[in-house]
Amino acid sequence: MRFVKMHGCGNDYIYIDCFRQAMPPDPGGLSRRMSDRHFGVGGDGLILICPSPHADARMRMFNSDGSEAEMCGNGIRCLAKYLYDHGLVSKSQLRIETGRGILDLELHVRNGRVDSVTVDMGEPIFEPSRIPTTLPGQPPCNILLTLEDCSYLVTSLSMGNPHCVIYVDELTDRDVLHYGPKVERHPAFPRRVNVEFVKVISPREVRMRVWERGSGETLACGTGACAVCVAGVITGRTQRRLLAHLLGGDLELYWSETNNHVYMTGPAVEVFQGDWPD
Repeated sequence: MRFVKMHGCGNDYIYIDCFRQAMPPDPGGLSRRMSDRHFGVGGDGLILICPSPHADARMRMFNSDGSEAEMCGNGIRCLAKYLYDHGLVSKSQLRIETGRGILDLELHVRNGRVDSVTVDMGEPIFEPSRIPTTLPGQPPCNILLTLEDCSYLVTSLSMGNPHCVIYVDELTDRDVLHYGPKVERHPAFPRRVNVEFVKVISPREVRMRVWERGSGETLACGTGACAVCVAGVITGRTQRRLLAHLLGGDLELYWSETNNHVYMTGPAVEVFQGDWPD
């Protein structure tokens, strides 16, 4: 089975072209095996590039633990690059079907290859039942979340997948690696949650680290960066245009006042191709 390894700001996934080969019968199990960084290809998960009757392609995304997720901002940029660079499309405006719905993408092409992509990530979701969370508020904003031995003020929303944004004075391993998984599985989030720890540099700039649901800490999270952009505005910490510095690179975000959509621009990189023995 042919695969391609790609990453967006270090958030790396294994891609399988289901236009040209059969859909794997157990993509969750395959993701666990292929994503293993010691015994597999290595990655934050597996993404299937599938035909769609409604769009240019359909994205199905599986985390490294085998669970299927609704959406991945870095992953969809790389999927768009694959479609263009590998000749499945020849246009720079694409529509991709995801668990979040159909999203519009603009490809930025340089020397015949996609260099970066702008994704219309749609409107943020604030209703607790749709995030989902049992925290109060619409959205839950600056709500005290209590763990066994500490507590955080958190802001929660969905970008098609659930997020919990936590502002801190410093980004520490203890917060991300010790408390990140505890927040992910907190009872307040019935479908678990992606956790963003954020340090504000200025009203237009932040640094952040992400504990991703089903994958652990990743070098970047596109939907997480979008959630941080929105959370910064509704908590009064940052502006609608934001530069987010993640461990693997930078993402540009904009939450439009005109249509309430969040736009994300960032790189997409192909690393290598290979054959998986299954």
